[in-house]
Amino acid sequence: MTNLLNQTVIVTGASSGIGKDVAINAAKCGANLILVARNEEKLLQVKNECIRVGAESARHEYLIIDMSDPDQIAEGVKKAHEINDDIDVLVNAAGFGDFSNYLETDFDKIEKMFRVNVLGLMLMTRLVAEKMIDNGRGHIFNVGSMAGKITTPKSAAYAATKAAVIAFSDGLRLELKPFGVYVTTINPGPVKTNFFTVADHSGNYLDSVKNLALDPDKLAWEIVNTFGKNKREINRPRYMELAAILYKLAPTLGDYFASTLGNRK
Repeated sequence: MTNLLNQTVIVTGASSGIGKDVAINAAKCGANLILVARNEEKLLQVKNECIRVGAESARHEYLIIDMSDPDQIAEGVKKAHEINDDIDVLVNAAGFGDFSNYLETDFDKIEKMFRVNVLGLMLMTRLVAEKMIDNGRGHIFNVGSMAGKITTPKSAAYAATKAAVIAFSDGLRLELKPFGVYVTTINPGPVKTNFFTVADHSGNYLDSVKNLALDPDKLAWEIVNTFGKNKREINRPRYMELAAILYKLAPTLGDYFASTLGNRK
Protein backbone atom coordinates (compact mmCIF):
# COMPACT_ATOMS: atom_id res chain seq x y z
CA MET A 1 0.00 0.00 0.00
CA THR A 2 1.31 3.42 -0.99
CA ASN A 3 1.94 5.73 1.97
CA LEU A 4 0.24 9.07 1.22
CA LEU A 5 0.29 10.55 4.70
CA ASN A 6 0.64 14.35 4.59
CA GLN A 7 0.07 14.38 0.82
CA THR A 8 -2.80 16.30 -0.73
CA VAL A 9 -4.70 14.96 -3.72
CA ILE A 10 -7.25 16.80 -5.87
CA VAL A 11 -9.72 14.56 -7.72
CA THR A 12 -12.16 15.95 -10.27
CA GLY A 13 -15.24 13.92 -11.06
CA ALA A 14 -15.00 12.67 -7.49
CA SER A 15 -18.73 12.14 -6.94
CA SER A 16 -18.90 8.90 -8.93
CA GLY A 17 -17.09 6.43 -11.17
CA ILE A 18 -13.32 6.24 -11.36
CA GLY A 19 -12.89 9.57 -9.57
CA LYS A 20 -14.87 8.38 -6.55
CA ASP A 21 -12.91 5.11 -6.29
CA VAL A 22 -9.56 6.88 -6.67
CA ALA A 23 -10.50 9.32 -3.91
CA ILE A 24 -11.56 6.58 -1.48
CA ASN A 25 -8.48 4.46 -2.18
CA ALA A 26 -6.21 7.49 -1.77
CA ALA A 27 -7.91 8.17 1.57
CA LYS A 28 -7.19 4.58 2.64
CA CYS A 29 -3.50 5.35 2.03
CA GLY A 30 -3.66 8.38 4.33
CA ALA A 31 -3.96 11.22 1.82
CA ASN A 32 -5.74 14.53 2.32
CA LEU A 33 -8.49 14.82 -0.33
CA ILE A 34 -9.94 17.80 -2.15
CA LEU A 35 -12.98 16.42 -3.97
CA VAL A 36 -14.34 18.22 -7.03
CA ALA A 37 -17.72 17.71 -8.76
CA ARG A 38 -21.07 19.45 -9.28
CA ASN A 39 -23.30 17.34 -7.02
CA GLU A 40 -22.90 18.46 -3.41
CA GLU A 41 -24.96 15.62 -1.95
CA LYS A 42 -22.79 12.97 -3.63
CA LEU A 43 -19.60 14.86 -2.76
CA LEU A 44 -20.60 14.87 0.90
CA GLN A 45 -21.18 11.11 0.77
CA VAL A 46 -17.72 10.54 -0.73
CA LYS A 47 -16.15 12.89 1.80
CA ASN A 48 -17.76 10.98 4.67
CA GLU A 49 -16.50 7.69 3.23
CA CYS A 50 -12.99 9.16 2.95
CA ILE A 51 -13.20 10.19 6.61
CA ARG A 52 -14.40 6.70 7.57
CA VAL A 53 -11.58 4.81 5.80
CA GLY A 54 -8.82 7.42 6.01
CA ALA A 55 -6.21 8.45 8.53
CA GLU A 56 -7.38 10.29 11.65
CA SER A 57 -4.96 13.12 10.89
CA ALA A 58 -6.16 13.56 7.29
CA ARG A 59 -8.25 16.50 6.15
CA HIS A 60 -10.92 16.02 3.48
CA GLU A 61 -12.74 18.86 1.74
CA TYR A 62 -14.92 19.25 -1.33
CA LEU A 63 -15.47 22.00 -3.89
CA ILE A 64 -18.55 22.36 -6.10
CA ILE A 65 -17.20 23.08 -9.58
CA ASP A 66 -18.76 22.75 -13.01
CA MET A 67 -15.79 21.64 -15.13
CA SER A 68 -17.32 23.28 -18.22
CA ASP A 69 -17.10 26.72 -16.58
CA PRO A 70 -13.64 28.40 -16.65
CA ASP A 71 -14.57 30.93 -13.96
CA GLN A 72 -15.69 28.21 -11.55
CA ILE A 73 -12.50 26.25 -12.22
CA ALA A 74 -10.28 29.29 -11.56
CA GLU A 75 -12.14 30.18 -8.38
CA GLY A 76 -12.13 26.54 -7.27
CA VAL A 77 -8.37 26.13 -7.69
CA LYS A 78 -7.87 29.34 -5.73
CA LYS A 79 -9.92 27.85 -2.88
CA ALA A 80 -8.00 24.57 -3.16
CA HIS A 81 -4.72 26.41 -2.67
CA GLU A 82 -6.21 28.19 0.33
CA ILE A 83 -6.99 24.76 1.80
CA ASN A 84 -3.47 23.55 1.06
CA ASP A 85 -0.91 25.44 -0.98
CA ASP A 86 1.11 22.26 -1.49
CA ILE A 87 -0.82 20.00 -3.91
CA ASP A 88 0.98 16.71 -4.54
CA VAL A 89 -1.35 14.96 -6.99
CA LEU A 90 -4.07 16.02 -9.41
CA VAL A 91 -6.38 13.37 -10.88
CA ASN A 92 -8.50 14.71 -13.74
CA ALA A 93 -11.32 12.16 -13.83
CA ALA A 94 -14.27 14.43 -14.68
CA GLY A 95 -15.87 13.70 -18.02
CA PHE A 96 -18.83 12.21 -19.83
CA GLY A 97 -19.58 10.51 -23.13
CA ASP A 98 -22.35 10.03 -25.64
CA PHE A 99 -22.80 6.97 -27.83
CA SER A 100 -24.67 8.29 -30.85
CA ASN A 101 -23.97 8.51 -34.56
CA TYR A 102 -22.11 11.78 -35.03
CA LEU A 103 -24.57 13.26 -37.53
CA GLU A 104 -27.43 12.59 -35.10
CA THR A 105 -25.71 14.11 -32.07
CA ASP A 106 -26.82 17.52 -30.87
CA PHE A 107 -23.90 19.90 -31.38
CA ASP A 108 -24.46 21.58 -28.00
CA LYS A 109 -23.75 18.21 -26.40
CA ILE A 110 -20.55 17.84 -28.43
CA GLU A 111 -19.43 21.31 -27.36
CA LYS A 112 -20.20 20.48 -23.71
CA MET A 113 -18.16 17.26 -24.00
CA PHE A 114 -15.14 19.21 -25.22
CA ARG A 115 -15.58 21.83 -22.51
CA VAL A 116 -15.65 19.22 -19.74
CA ASN A 117 -13.43 16.45 -21.10
CA VAL A 118 -10.75 18.62 -22.68
CA LEU A 119 -10.84 22.37 -21.98
CA GLY A 120 -11.84 22.07 -18.33
CA LEU A 121 -9.16 19.44 -17.80
CA MET A 122 -6.56 21.65 -19.50
CA LEU A 123 -7.40 24.71 -17.41
CA MET A 124 -7.48 22.78 -14.14
CA THR A 125 -4.12 21.26 -15.05
CA ARG A 126 -2.56 24.63 -15.88
CA LEU A 127 -3.63 26.28 -12.63
CA VAL A 128 -2.51 23.36 -10.46
CA ALA A 129 0.71 22.68 -12.40
CA GLU A 130 1.91 26.27 -11.96
CA LYS A 131 2.05 25.75 -8.20
CA MET A 132 3.56 22.27 -8.61
CA ILE A 133 6.40 23.84 -10.58
CA ASP A 134 6.98 26.32 -7.74
CA ASN A 135 7.09 23.38 -5.31
CA GLY A 136 9.49 21.44 -7.53
CA ARG A 137 7.34 18.30 -7.59
CA GLY A 138 3.90 16.91 -8.36
CA HIS A 139 2.01 14.31 -10.34
CA ILE A 140 -0.84 14.87 -12.79
CA PHE A 141 -3.12 12.04 -13.94
CA ASN A 142 -5.40 12.64 -16.92
CA VAL A 143 -8.14 10.11 -17.61
CA GLY A 144 -8.22 9.43 -21.32
CA SER A 145 -9.73 6.30 -22.80
CA MET A 146 -8.90 3.44 -25.11
CA ALA A 147 -11.52 5.14 -27.30
CA GLY A 148 -8.90 7.83 -27.90
CA LYS A 149 -6.68 5.18 -29.46
CA ILE A 150 -9.22 2.87 -31.10
CA THR A 151 -12.36 4.66 -32.32
CA THR A 152 -15.51 2.64 -32.89
CA PRO A 153 -18.92 3.55 -34.35
CA LYS A 154 -21.15 5.86 -32.30
CA SER A 155 -18.20 7.36 -30.41
CA ALA A 156 -16.61 9.74 -32.92
CA ALA A 157 -17.10 12.91 -30.85
CA TYR A 158 -16.31 11.28 -27.51
CA ALA A 159 -13.23 9.56 -28.95
CA ALA A 160 -12.07 12.92 -30.32
CA THR A 161 -12.15 14.41 -26.82
CA LYS A 162 -10.12 11.52 -25.42
CA ALA A 163 -7.61 11.61 -28.28
CA ALA A 164 -7.15 15.29 -27.42
CA VAL A 165 -6.53 14.40 -23.75
CA ILE A 166 -3.89 11.84 -24.77
CA ALA A 167 -2.11 14.27 -27.11
CA PHE A 168 -2.24 17.06 -24.53
CA SER A 169 -0.80 14.78 -21.86
CA ASP A 170 2.01 13.62 -24.14
CA GLY A 171 3.12 17.18 -24.81
CA LEU A 172 2.66 18.33 -21.22
CA ARG A 173 4.72 15.39 -19.94
CA LEU A 174 7.73 16.64 -21.90
CA GLU A 175 7.23 20.25 -20.84
CA LEU A 176 6.94 19.49 -17.12
CA LYS A 177 9.68 16.87 -16.91
CA PRO A 178 12.47 19.43 -16.24
CA PHE A 179 10.49 20.74 -13.23
CA GLY A 180 10.07 17.37 -11.49
CA VAL A 181 6.36 17.11 -12.28
CA TYR A 182 5.12 13.78 -13.69
CA VAL A 183 2.22 13.33 -16.12
CA THR A 184 0.45 9.98 -16.49
CA THR A 185 -2.41 9.21 -18.88
CA ILE A 186 -5.01 6.61 -17.87
CA ASN A 187 -6.63 4.87 -20.84
CA PRO A 188 -9.25 2.34 -19.71
CA GLY A 189 -11.55 0.30 -21.86
CA PRO A 190 -15.11 -0.27 -20.58
CA VAL A 191 -15.36 0.16 -16.80
CA LYS A 192 -18.29 -0.94 -14.63
CA THR A 193 -19.40 2.55 -13.60
CA ASN A 194 -22.41 4.83 -14.07
CA PHE A 195 -20.63 6.44 -17.07
CA PHE A 196 -22.88 4.36 -19.31
CA THR A 197 -26.04 5.72 -17.69
CA VAL A 198 -25.41 8.91 -19.66
CA ALA A 199 -23.42 7.63 -22.62
CA ASP A 200 -25.37 4.53 -23.64
CA HIS A 201 -28.87 5.33 -24.88
CA SER A 202 -29.71 1.68 -25.56
CA GLY A 203 -28.91 0.55 -22.02
CA ASN A 204 -27.38 -2.65 -23.40
CA TYR A 205 -23.73 -1.79 -24.03
CA LEU A 206 -22.28 -2.57 -20.62
CA ASP A 207 -24.12 -5.89 -20.54
CA SER A 208 -22.74 -6.77 -23.99
CA VAL A 209 -19.15 -6.23 -22.78
CA LYS A 210 -19.59 -7.39 -19.18
CA ASN A 211 -16.95 -10.10 -19.56
CA LEU A 212 -14.45 -7.48 -20.75
CA ALA A 213 -15.36 -4.59 -18.43
CA LEU A 214 -12.87 -3.46 -15.79
CA ASP A 215 -13.46 -3.45 -12.04
CA PRO A 216 -13.31 0.26 -11.10
CA ASP A 217 -11.90 -0.44 -7.64
CA LYS A 218 -8.99 -2.47 -9.03
CA LEU A 219 -8.26 0.23 -11.59
CA ALA A 220 -8.39 2.88 -8.87
CA TRP A 221 -5.93 0.91 -6.72
CA GLU A 222 -3.52 0.74 -9.64
CA ILE A 223 -3.81 4.49 -10.20
CA VAL A 224 -3.24 5.32 -6.54
CA ASN A 225 -0.27 2.97 -6.34
CA THR A 226 1.26 4.88 -9.28
CA PHE A 227 1.21 8.21 -7.39
CA GLY A 228 4.74 9.62 -7.36
CA LYS A 229 6.04 7.14 -9.94
CA ASN A 230 7.23 8.29 -13.35
CA LYS A 231 4.86 6.18 -15.47
CA ARG A 232 3.82 7.33 -18.94
CA GLU A 233 0.50 5.53 -19.32
CA ILE A 234 -1.84 3.07 -17.66
CA ASN A 235 -3.62 1.17 -20.44
CA ARG A 236 -6.19 -1.41 -19.33
CA PRO A 237 -7.15 -4.08 -20.13
CA ARG A 238 -3.72 -5.05 -21.40
CA TYR A 239 -4.99 -6.81 -24.52
CA MET A 240 -6.51 -3.51 -25.67
CA GLU A 241 -3.10 -1.88 -25.32
CA LEU A 242 -1.77 -4.46 -27.78
CA ALA A 243 -4.83 -3.96 -30.00
CA ALA A 244 -4.15 -0.20 -30.09
CA ILE A 245 -0.61 -0.86 -31.34
CA LEU A 246 -1.83 -3.29 -34.01
CA TYR A 247 -4.55 -0.80 -34.98
CA LYS A 248 -1.86 1.67 -36.05
CA LEU A 249 0.34 -0.95 -37.72
CA ALA A 250 -2.50 -2.44 -39.78
CA PRO A 251 -5.14 0.30 -40.07
CA THR A 252 -7.31 -1.42 -42.69
CA LEU A 253 -7.57 -4.53 -40.55
CA GLY A 254 -8.02 -2.30 -37.50
CA ASP A 255 -10.98 -0.54 -39.11
CA TYR A 256 -12.56 -3.90 -39.89
CA PHE A 257 -12.36 -5.13 -36.30
CA ALA A 258 -13.38 -1.74 -34.88
CA SER A 259 -16.52 -1.71 -37.03
CA THR A 260 -17.42 -5.34 -36.30
CA LEU A 261 -16.13 -6.68 -32.97
CA GLY A 262 -15.95 -3.14 -31.56
CA ASN A 263 -19.44 -2.16 -32.68
CA ARG A 264 -21.55 -3.17 -29.67
CA LYS A 265 -23.21 0.13 -28.84
